[in-house]
Amino acid sequence: MIGFYWILFIGIMVISMIVQARFKNRFKKYSEMALSSGLTGAEVAEKMLQENGIYDVQVTSIEGRLGDHYNPTNRTVNLSPEVYHGRSVAAAAVSSHECGHAIQHANAYSWLQFRSAMVPMVSFASKITTFVLMIGVFLAFSGNYILLAIGVGALAITTVFSFITLPVEFDASKRALAWLDTAGITHSSQEHDGAKDALKWAAMTYVVAALSSLVTLLYYASILLGRRD
Repeated sequence: MIGFYWILFIGIMVISMIVQARFKNRFKKYSEMALSSGLTGAEVAEKMLQENGIYDVQVTSIEGRLGDHYNPTNRTVNLSPEVYHGRSVAAAAVSSHECGHAIQHANAYSWLQFRSAMVPMVSFASKITTFVLMIGVFLAFSGNYILLAIGVGALAITTVFSFITLPVEFDASKRALAWLDTAGITHSSQEHDGAKDALKWAAMTYVVAALSSLVTLLYYASILLGRRD
């Protein structure tokens, strides 16, 4: 059984590498596809927020590549330089996706609320999971399963969080694509398809991460249940 999980680990690892490479390739391709409207990612974000009646969210530029995110705590849409200043299909797709999260927040989207409520617990769980599992597996050989059970519980929390993230990300992309078309930002079918493709591969990275977390959880849970048996 343990060998089966290792096969799954390797399979997920290979898939993750392929998805990450594909995502970076797609992002690079659509970063070189000029947006016919000529708007920058920052201008797209500001326009989307305003047209959705959101005036208390600030669009900012942050350091780093592909670190774009929406921060519900200080209500900011944070865009990497290439997205903030970019006038490409990729920049429009990413910036509108992050604004999709801001709209979810403003509309009290249930999945986002659930995810946000879990953040403090997940933050703590993610800090202790690796250490507790390592020590827990070692102690399990002597018949002490308490730490291993705690580690499995902490891992279960982060795994649930990763799956709750999926509908949040898919919905944000759906909102982004619909608005890009309605607002006339993606004028042609080529621009629409490019934005859709870029967001699809971005979403796939979350899917793979969730599956990886699930396989890891099942692996340690099998050790815990196997030792007890």
